[in-house]
Amino acid sequence: MLHWENGLILTKADLAIDVRRRRPRAFVSHAHSDHIARHEYALCTPETAALYQHRLGKRRTLAMPYRQPIDWGGLRLTAYPAGHCLGSAMLLAEDGERSLLYTGDFKLGESATAAKAELPKADILVIESTYGHPDYRLPPREQALDQLFSLVREIIDAGATPVVQAYALGKGQEVTRLLTDQGFPVLQHRDVYAVSKVYEACGMKLGEFKKFTGRSIPGWVVVAPPQAGYFEGIGRQVRIAVTGWAIDPRTKYRFRVDHAIPLSDHADYDELFEAVERVSPRVVYCTHGPESFVDRLREAGHDAHPLGRASQRSLF
Repeated sequence: MLHWENGLILTKADLAIDVRRRRPRAFVSHAHSDHIARHEYALCTPETAALYQHRLGKRRTLAMPYRQPIDWGGLRLTAYPAGHCLGSAMLLAEDGERSLLYTGDFKLGESATAAKAELPKADILVIESTYGHPDYRLPPREQALDQLFSLVREIIDAGATPVVQAYALGKGQEVTRLLTDQGFPVLQHRDVYAVSKVYEACGMKLGEFKKFTGRSIPGWVVVAPPQAGYFEGIGRQVRIAVTGWAIDPRTKYRFRVDHAIPLSDHADYDELFEAVERVSPRVVYCTHGPESFVDRLREAGHDAHPLGRASQRSLF
């Protein structure tokens, strides 16, 4: 039903899945740069199509709204919410005898800007396991948010500017929505701002935000991608990274920030196990994570395998 050809391919339909090189036909789970390419024809949700074209220019796409199956290349394909960013989707493929669920990046918990993940049952599960190490058990979301809001208020009250570092697509918009809902207006770096305008065009309101033009406004929070670095000319600034990697206390040094808060848009270790249990597959393939997660799944009684080795040609 699937094979590995320098990327995951649904064999019967010859449909690439999140492959990072140009293909005639591909499913795109979401518009992060490590999941897209300039495909000749891309299947994705309408929101992902808008973000995909924002990043790569006008492309031919076939819209797959959530839970609305289509027939494609002898398969029945259905997109389900992944909870990762706006438009992010899991893909359920059925051939009448077997079913396969590909998760892409996902999160089971709440999101301010993404539909909550849904996990249908499937015979085969291909799961992205970024936080597949037991050290990456994230604290309750409310705890991380309280830490963020309290820190932002403290910085503003001290007369400094909070600079929240978040990826331009996804985390930047969620953090903006979370902050504006708490009454903190936001100045967005140009890259974050450009994506936010696409979010709003898709109907996702983010609250009070403006484009950052190089000067801070007292009481406003700056949201910028990690690569933006330190801003000259805005006075005293305190930088905050929001990432699941913040579970590791060394993260703030690696990210060169003053604070790191464990707010993630990926499933943590326990959510990965929960996802496997909910899908109840006969076989699991793990990708984008530590191979030790495969061992832990096997110890729990699952038929699990790492995905992505060059020798893996025909999988199942």
